[in-house]
Amino acid sequence: MASNDSKAYRPRIALTSYYQDAAWGVWNAKAAIVPGTYVEAVVAAGGTPILLPPLGTDETVLDLMDGLIVVGGPDVDPARYGAAAHPRTASQPLRDEHDTILTRAAVERGLPLFAICRGAQILNVAFDGSLTQHLPDINPTADYQPAPGVFGEAAFTTVPGSLIQSLLGDAAGAPCYHHQAMDTVPPGLRVTASSEDGTVQALEAEDTPGWVLGVQFHPEQNPEDLRLFRGFVQAAGSYRANRKEMSTI
Repeated sequence: MASNDSKAYRPRIALTSYYQDAAWGVWNAKAAIVPGTYVEAVVAAGGTPILLPPLGTDETVLDLMDGLIVVGGPDVDPARYGAAAHPRTASQPLRDEHDTILTRAAVERGLPLFAICRGAQILNVAFDGSLTQHLPDINPTADYQPAPGVFGEAAFTTVPGSLIQSLLGDAAGAPCYHHQAMDTVPPGLRVTASSEDGTVQALEAEDTPGWVLGVQFHPEQNPEDLRLFRGFVQAAGSYRANRKEMSTI
């Protein structure tokens, strides 16, 4: 018979976070924060959210986790892929280092990894890919950031047999907010979803154990469609179960 503990267990999902000025009550100071939509999506999908601020980075904390979400945010520093900064590029090197260390560590461990928007770009750059720093420069019709604070809509098709195709089907749409995108995709990663204009919308790992999905869009902004979060949390639960089984051998 299953124990009460195993019945109650919810996979532990680590989320990277911002570290910047924030306001609460009468206070305005630096804080570790993450948009509530990420936390709500993890909880709704059956997970327990745990925030990892970009200070005191310690990749061994992932040994206590069942999955990692690398959340969206500012641009990745172009120095990380050997490019000069575009006038529109604004990066946070502290987050770049933190997110890159955790992304690589998750892939090395086979820990389920869900990389969202900037997170997908971190995944690409962490394995020696590059980014287009401002999409309108190469495609004036690309409208993935309609106005400050206004989400656009990304429509895309998926690659047959891919992880994202198994969760979303052959075609889907999702909220988006970005002005950069994947350029060169490195060996070890493959494109599994794209928009009609060629913008890469999803990346997955090749020849790597574990659940690895990077999406350029923002699935957490659509609480009516949690298929990706549910698939991720389910993978996190399987990861924990397999780890427990191996520890008893």
